[in-house]
Amino acid sequence: MSLLDQLLEDLSLEGFELRQVVAGLSEAGWREPTPAEGWDVAAQIAHLAWTDEAALAATEWVAGDTTGWDELVTDGLKNPEGYVDEAALALATMPATDLLEHWDGVRGELAGALANVPEGKKLPWFGPPMSPASMATARFMETWAHGLDVREALGLAYEPSDRIKHVCHLGTRTRDFSYGVHGLNPPSEPFRVSLTAPSGEIWEWGPEDAAQSVRGPAYDFARLVTQRIHRDDTSLEATGDEAEKWLSIAQAFAGPAGDGRPKK
Repeated sequence: MSLLDQLLEDLSLEGFELRQVVAGLSEAGWREPTPAEGWDVAAQIAHLAWTDEAALAATEWVAGDTTGWDELVTDGLKNPEGYVDEAALALATMPATDLLEHWDGVRGELAGALANVPEGKKLPWFGPPMSPASMATARFMETWAHGLDVREALGLAYEPSDRIKHVCHLGTRTRDFSYGVHGLNPPSEPFRVSLTAPSGEIWEWGPEDAAQSVRGPAYDFARLVTQRIHRDDTSLEATGDEAEKWLSIAQAFAGPAGDGRPKK
């Protein structure tokens, strides 16, 4: 199985599990507030549906149909800071059954479209262009992170799987981005990251002899880089001042610097 095939399979499973969480909700359940200020459960699902639809438009752009993507960019330029949130909140006003059906449709289409992007082609995006594998990783990260928000809003327990390795990998790859969105210069030397997976497996990135390092539970790291937990509420251990600094600003998602979660 190729990396892209594995990513698409894991993305499908993550989406399916979240769908199972919301499928039987009452209207009141869809309107439960989530940890994201101003967003209820419907807004979380609407955001995923809208972003999946944007990614689908990016695949169509590669295939020669530029209309959908060009319209997104034109609309986005009118309100660069708030466009994505506005689009999600507008979509969230749909009846819940229609919203769920819409999300089902676009995420199914997206999986097929990403699998069929010609080798070597990159997709346009709101940041740097992305390979199909990078796009699938980003869509997995968002689906997983927003799924945490939904479960928290509904008071549901969550048992992490080793699929979170995709989020951890993205977290390590976005180290320099995290510094950049905070107006800081990233360190020139690589860090060592050693994480314990839910299964007990050890995942490692970076050179063994790095002066700066991070180790601890992969679930904590994945939540930290998606800003679903405060640094002080994790069991992560940092060696070196720069490694500790990174953990305080880590951000795996695009956009301006997030506020993160308050300390419990």
